[in-house]
Amino acid sequence: MFRYFIEMAYCGRQFHGWQIQPNAISVQEVLNDALCKALRQSINVVGCGRTDTGVHASYFVAHFDSEVELHYLDKIAFKLNRIVGNDIAIFSIKGVEIESHSRFGAISRTYHYYLKTEKNPFLHEFSYRPFYRVDIDKMNEAARVLFEYKDFTSFSKLHTDNKTNDCKIMYAQWEKQADGAVFIIKADRFLRNMVRAIVGTLLEVGRGKITIDQFGDVIEKKDRGAAGTSVPAQALFLVDIEYPGSMFIPMDKKSILIH
Repeated sequence: MFRYFIEMAYCGRQFHGWQIQPNAISVQEVLNDALCKALRQSINVVGCGRTDTGVHASYFVAHFDSEVELHYLDKIAFKLNRIVGNDIAIFSIKGVEIESHSRFGAISRTYHYYLKTEKNPFLHEFSYRPFYRVDIDKMNEAARVLFEYKDFTSFSKLHTDNKTNDCKIMYAQWEKQADGAVFIIKADRFLRNMVRAIVGTLLEVGRGKITIDQFGDVIEKKDRGAAGTSVPAQALFLVDIEYPGSMFIPMDKKSILIH
C-alpha cells in the first residue's frame, strides 16, 4: 500500500462541509469520486480536518492510499482538476510514508475570518459586514485572554464526539485592513464551530455589549449558551496546516486569497 498527500483548496459555498453527508454534497465526496475515476480503484480520502457548511479552505491537506505505486503525480493532479469542477483546486499530490496522516499528523491549523466595514458586491460571499461599529483594539485585548485557557467548551458545538475540548491556542489577533479587519487564529486543534463562536463573542466585546472580564467569564462557564452567536460561515477560511518537516514538506505557496 502507498500513501499520498493532496494539497488543495476549495470554495465552500456549494458544499455542506468537508465530511461526507447522507443527503448533501460535500468536498470529500466529490474528491473521492474524482480519485476513483482517475485511478480506477476504490479510494477513500481522509482530510486534515472537518470544515463546516459554507466554510472555505484556501489551503487544505488530505491523504489517500493506493494499491499500486503512482507515477506522474502532476498529470494525475491535472486530471483531477478537470473532474472536480470549479470550486475545488488540486495543487499537488506527493508521496509520503505510510504512517503519515493528514489529520493526526498536523501540529497546527490557522484560520482567517474576514470582517468588512464597507459594502462590496464582489466580496459579500467571502466576508461578513456587521451592521454596527466595533472597537478592534478592545477585541484584541479580549483575544489575548484566550491564551489563559485550554478548555473551550463555551465555543464548541453541542453534542459532538470530542473526547476533550482542550485546545492550545498559539496565536489570536485582529489585523486592521483598509476596508475592515481579519481575525487570525492558530491552534493545535479546533472544536466544531469554535472559530465562529469566538469571533461572535469578540464582536460582543467590540460593540460594547460585554466587557473583557466578561469575555473571560464566558470561557470559564464552559457553557455554549454563555457565548455570543456564531458569525456567518462564508467569511471563514482555513489557510494553513503545519506538519513536522520529517513527515511532509508543503508547497511554497500555501494559500490563494482573494482579499
